[in-house]
Amino acid sequence: MSVAARHLAAPLLALALAACAPAPIYQNVPNAVVAVPSQVAQSPEHFAGNEVIWGGRIVQVQNFADHSEVELLAYPLDSSQRPKANDSGNGRFIAVMPGYVEPLSYPPGALMTVSGKLNGSRAGKVGEASYVFPLVIAAQSHVWTPAEMEKGRNNIHFGVGVGVGIR
Repeated sequence: MSVAARHLAAPLLALALAACAPAPIYQNVPNAVVAVPSQVAQSPEHFAGNEVIWGGRIVQVQNFADHSEVELLAYPLDSSQRPKANDSGNGRFIAVMPGYVEPLSYPPGALMTVSGKLNGSRAGKVGEASYVFPLVIAAQSHVWTPAEMEKGRNNIHFGVGVGVGIR
């Protein structure tokens, strides 16, 4: 391969690989909080009114007269804002949704990303343990399908040795 061809091939390969990953679903905002829910829960007053884009695994949905609440176990997000569920959790938070949400559309165990504003916290329980849940007034939310979670992920793995992978 000539030097000119190599110089052309490298950027094209990088562009092709970058094109595989889906774009983020929400626009990042300048004052978005980079802290995780467990950090915000320690001093929610310092973060009130700031924007967040958080995601995680749905724990439960509760419907009230004028709003619904989706409790999530938070995970870090990838470059497409999909929760990385194989990572360790970063605490829990509650997404406050306007109106009624159908619990079947937000099933326990599904992965979800939320964009919204922090609005204080609420004391509650996880099992028998006391817990402080940051509250996010959700402007937008997205429940990820299994196909969306796989999109853009390559199935090529490099390594030395023997291993078994189960998906």
